[in-house]
Amino acid sequence: MPLKSLAVFLFLSFCVQAVTAQNEEKLDTIYNPKVVYSAIPQKYEIAGITVTGAPNYEDYVLIGYSGLEVGQVIEIPGNAITEAAKKFWRQGLFSDVVIKWTKAYGNKAWLEIQLKQQPRISEINYHGIKKSEREDLEMRLGLVKGNQITPNIVDRATTIIKKHFEEKGFKNAEVNIKQTDDLTHENEVIVDIYVDKKEKVKVHKIYIDGNEVLSDRKIKWAMKKTNEKGNLLHLFRTKKFVEENYKNDKNLIIEKYNELGYRDAAIVNDSVVRYNDKTVDVYLTIDEGKKYYIRNIDWVGNTIYPSDYLSAVLGMKPGDVYNQKMLNKRTMEDEDAVANLYMDRGYLFFQLVPIEGNVLNDSIDLEIRLFEGPQARINKVVINGNDRLYEHVIRRELRTKPGELFSKSDLMRSAREIAQTGHFDPETMDIKPEPNEENGTVDLVYNLESKANDQIEFSAGWGQTGVIGKLSLKFTNFSIKNLLNPKSFKGIIPQGDGQTFTISAQTNARYYQQYSISFYDPWFGGKRPNSFQFSAYYSRQTGIESSFLSRSYNSLYNNSLYGGYWGNSYLGNSYYDDYYQNAYENALDPNKSLQMIGVSFGFGKRLEWPDDYFTFMAELGYQAYILKNWEYLYYMQNGTSHSFTLGLTLGRSSIDNPIYTRRGSQFTLSAQFTPPYSLFSKKDYKSLYESSSRADREELYRWIEYYKIKFKSRVYTPLNNSEKYTLVLMGRADFGLLGSYNKYKQTPFETFHVGGDGMTGSYTYATETIGLRGYDNGALTPYSDGRAYTRFSMELHFPFLLQPSSTIYGLAFVEGGNAWTSLENFNPFSLKRSAGVGVRIFLPMIGLMGIDWAYGFDKVQGEKGGGHFHFILGQEF
Repeated sequence: MPLKSLAVFLFLSFCVQAVTAQNEEKLDTIYNPKVVYSAIPQKYEIAGITVTGAPNYEDYVLIGYSGLEVGQVIEIPGNAITEAAKKFWRQGLFSDVVIKWTKAYGNKAWLEIQLKQQPRISEINYHGIKKSEREDLEMRLGLVKGNQITPNIVDRATTIIKKHFEEKGFKNAEVNIKQTDDLTHENEVIVDIYVDKKEKVKVHKIYIDGNEVLSDRKIKWAMKKTNEKGNLLHLFRTKKFVEENYKNDKNLIIEKYNELGYRDAAIVNDSVVRYNDKTVDVYLTIDEGKKYYIRNIDWVGNTIYPSDYLSAVLGMKPGDVYNQKMLNKRTMEDEDAVANLYMDRGYLFFQLVPIEGNVLNDSIDLEIRLFEGPQARINKVVINGNDRLYEHVIRRELRTKPGELFSKSDLMRSAREIAQTGHFDPETMDIKPEPNEENGTVDLVYNLESKANDQIEFSAGWGQTGVIGKLSLKFTNFSIKNLLNPKSFKGIIPQGDGQTFTISAQTNARYYQQYSISFYDPWFGGKRPNSFQFSAYYSRQTGIESSFLSRSYNSLYNNSLYGGYWGNSYLGNSYYDDYYQNAYENALDPNKSLQMIGVSFGFGKRLEWPDDYFTFMAELGYQAYILKNWEYLYYMQNGTSHSFTLGLTLGRSSIDNPIYTRRGSQFTLSAQFTPPYSLFSKKDYKSLYESSSRADREELYRWIEYYKIKFKSRVYTPLNNSEKYTLVLMGRADFGLLGSYNKYKQTPFETFHVGGDGMTGSYTYATETIGLRGYDNGALTPYSDGRAYTRFSMELHFPFLLQPSSTIYGLAFVEGGNAWTSLENFNPFSLKRSAGVGVRIFLPMIGLMGIDWAYGFDKVQGEKGGGHFHFILGQEF
């Protein structure tokens, strides 16, 4: 055969064999083979894996989830594919999972993983609840648009919502979560959450059995948050039934028995039974056990303090009732507890464990075991969250210094001192000791949250007298040393040293202008807590022409022309009715005026005795009173009066929080006096006093003299143990006396103006305003000649909101006070009584504001006090 013909023959043979082989392969390949589960499993090698139905995921990621891989030998049917499907289900991302055997050839298998993704949330709607409730739920549920939603997520959300409302007393709340396909977005759903809160479930009756020692009433009183509906004794307590509160209240019952010595007391049976749709009945069966007494108290492990001393601090002795609550308080909780004796001397690792020894009949032997451990010294003091003050300004207030022994009292005192600066929120302050027992040291971490403390007051308007307005700027973080260094300014002023700089101006058109400036440095010189203060002011008041006046001075002293904001207008109606609209403005008489100029310097010091809460302040001041035809003062109408004063103030403050005070006290005793000119002068002051000549009057009051003694006090007592919502009882007692060295030379200035809101600025005839709610401003001293006053009050404070941005609390009060025009008539127990309610709001940029409604029960100047609203602006004391 020719060579050419042979080549053609071989090529044709090869093609025929290839086509035959291909046809044979097609004949041997099985597509979508059927899995016979009753047959014997066959082994196959995975030749390929594809994934469908999950466009948001990479194929290799999903194949990795399955645990299957190309080249792996598996059995079909077999556990490998079943386990792979389970793994996808466990991810919770898919609503359907199918692993399909798509092709087989010989011992090779091709698989396809068919998935259906869980739908995603396109929109969430809440029905049947308030906006505030919705916001609370959003934070707890964690449902977010765009996230996938699964049956587990729906079940979890339903449970959380029901529990949320159950905690609020809605025990029968119903929740229904519906999903609707979003036709505008593929595989997305609209989630509608329907909540039917129903009525709050309250307690109908509490039935108690087995109690003899404690009456039903006392047991019910011990339960703080599970109270019977309609019980007047629990008028201000919650009546809703909450399971968690009920559990806590059962513990409180046992604690009450333990407090009385019944250590074995137990609630042996309890049940909550539905009374109707809105209420439940509570059944309690109590086994009181018997009463126990202390037979012996032994101290073990103490080397620092002798046993007798520790027993004295404990305050419990053999023969006393075994009071477990008192034992815990006196060993661990109270400020002067046994544990704090050690903690204040550096024994941070101290441990105390009371052990009940022999229990015989009704007696118990107490063995109190101590592990004193080593003393711990402070290693580092870390301050976080400060972005207002120079750090040394904070550190100078701390009683905890590196290298010193740890002291719990010093730690708490440091927290108080930081709070007193006003630059950090005391409600969020967190102090964490981080002990290191290996080397006997502790790091102290002060976590602070800065808050704005500067205050701006601005008001402007147009009144009957013309333009009225006030501008006051109070910078509480001033730095005078950086005043000439603009690069150090934060904003428009130098800041960082914690000094206070205040400037203000006030006007009532041409009738009244007042300007003042003050500076206060709590650490003058920066090395010791010695304070320095300076203030200066100028004011001018202009009188009204005589023809305009139609009422007595008794009406005039409260005229809104003087002070501008707080007084009532008593000017005569007869003249005003015949005058044109701007009569007040045109009634100005420039020939009648009172000008006051004053300047003062003060120096203060923290004392260490009787304790380091005391401070002492000395102040020198000068005042000038320039009068021109000022007919509104009885004693003097013309001339210039001068006074040099020395003021001494002893104060003590141990309050824990300057905004919402929970505990502590404030006391100030001050004495202010001028030199006794009349004692060493040879002038005949009686003749000058009795004279009616202008020259004699000017001479009599050229140098005024007086002494003024004042006492002010406040005591704060917490009524419950809640740090966040503490009810506080505040008691106040104040008095003031203004005396003279010579009865013919009594000062016409610096008297007391008593009654009303007590706001400085409500009256401006060089007097001191004293509030007495329930009565008109100045009602008790109508001619501003009060020489003595007294005031007592009790206030119940209850917080509404305690946040860095605002503090709001309410109060209810009873008050009594009075004023006298001479010291001889002073009687501190002759009181004008009142009672009322109010609210206080503290905003960082504005300061303290408030409103009180008070009812005065007694008559003043022949008229009953009656109901009054009083407005508060500025710190009260």
